[in-house]
Amino acid sequence: MRSMMADNVSHRPVENRLPRPPAKPHLITSDLEALAIAEKLAARFKIEASSRDRERRLPCDEIEEYTASGLGGITVPREFGGADVSLVTVAKVFEILSEADPSLGQLPQNQFGVLALLRDIGSESQKTRIFGDVLNGHRIGNAGPEKGSQVVTASTTRLSMVNGEPRLTGKRFYSSSAIFAHWIPTRAVDHDDNPVQVWLRRDQPGVKVVDDWSSFGQRTTASGSVVFDDAAVDPDLIFRMAEFKDRPGLAGPTSQLIQAAIDCGIAGAAISDAVSFVRDRARPWVDFGGERAADDPTIIHEIGNLYTSYHAAQEVLYEAAAALDEIARRPVSDRSSAEASVAVANAKILTTEVALEASEMLFDLAGSSATRAAHNLDRHWRNARTHTLHDPVRWKYHLVGNFELNDVLPKRHQWN
Repeated sequence: MRSMMADNVSHRPVENRLPRPPAKPHLITSDLEALAIAEKLAARFKIEASSRDRERRLPCDEIEEYTASGLGGITVPREFGGADVSLVTVAKVFEILSEADPSLGQLPQNQFGVLALLRDIGSESQKTRIFGDVLNGHRIGNAGPEKGSQVVTASTTRLSMVNGEPRLTGKRFYSSSAIFAHWIPTRAVDHDDNPVQVWLRRDQPGVKVVDDWSSFGQRTTASGSVVFDDAAVDPDLIFRMAEFKDRPGLAGPTSQLIQAAIDCGIAGAAISDAVSFVRDRARPWVDFGGERAADDPTIIHEIGNLYTSYHAAQEVLYEAAAALDEIARRPVSDRSSAEASVAVANAKILTTEVALEASEMLFDLAGSSATRAAHNLDRHWRNARTHTLHDPVRWKYHLVGNFELNDVLPKRHQWN
C-alpha cells in the first residue's frame, strides 16, 4: 500500500540539536506504577500523534515528559536503585505507548536494549555509572549500522589510539533517538579489528547528529545519521562485544521483545481506528441493504478475525516476555538463551503479521472515504511497514523451524 501522504509532507530537519540537560526524574518503584504512568502518558501523547506525523514535528516536549515520568529507568536492577520490573511489564509499557504514537514508542527502545546488554556484559563500575545516570534523567540513544555499508554487521567506524587515548571516527545511520540523547552508544572495531561498543557524550566535540531521516513511516524517530570525527572515548566505556557473542544472555531477546511490542501497539491503534470509522463514518455497501455499515455481516466477520489475530499475537507476546522473566531467574545458559530467542521470534512473527494486516484491512472495511488525507489513517500502515522491517520476519520463521526441526541454536546478536 502506497503512502497517501508521502508526497505532501515537508521534511523539517533539526541539525545537531542538543537535548535539554538531564533532570532527575520520578522514581518508579513497582510494575503497577509503571503501567499506570504509561497509560497516563499514552492518553496525552495520542492527542497530537497524527499531526506530529503529518508535519514531521519531532516530539521534543513529549520525550521530556516521558523522561520525567521515570519510565526510562524501570529496568534498572534493584541493587542499583531501580524498580527492575518484569519484562512482561516492559512489553506492555511499549505496547501502550506505541498504540498512542509508535514513533514515541520507538524512541526509548534503544535505551532498553543497551541496558539489557549492560546487564549481560558490563562491569560493576560500568553498571554503577550508567544505571546511576539513567536514574538521574540521562537518555541513551543509538548510532546504528554503518552508513553506506552493504552488510549490516560490517564496520569501518574505527576506535584508534592517538597519543595513548582512544578516539572514534565513522558515520552511522538508523540512529533512532540520538537527537534526544545524552549518551550515544555505537559499534566499532578497535585497532586489532575486534568488535567493540563505545559510549560517547552527545554534547562532546567530534559528535554530530544529522536529522536526515526521511522514511514514509515512523517519521518522528529522527533515525538519521551520527558522525564521529576523531571524538574522544572514555576508556571505561568500551565494551568488548566478543563477550556478548561468547557469553549467553538475554540482551538480544529483550531487544526483539520490545520491537514486537511496538508492532503490537501499531496493530491495536489500527484496529481501534477501523472500528471507530466503520461505526461512525462508513456507509453501508449497496448489496447489504442495511442502514449501518457496522451491521454488515462481512464487516462483522472481518472485525472478529482482526481481533482474534490481535489477541493471539498479544498473548504470545506476553508469554514470550514471561518466558524471558523465568529464564532470567536462573543463570542463563546457551540453551536457555536460545529458548528465549525462539519464544520472542514466535511473538515477532505474529505481531508483524497482525500490524500489517490490521493497517491494510482498515481501508477495506472503512471504505474509500477513509483514504482522505485529512484522516491520515495511512500512518498506521506506513508505521507498520517501516517498523516491521527492522529485521526480516522470514528469518524468524527460519529461526523457529531450524530450532524445532534440527535443534540448531540461533546465532547470538541483537536481532535474535
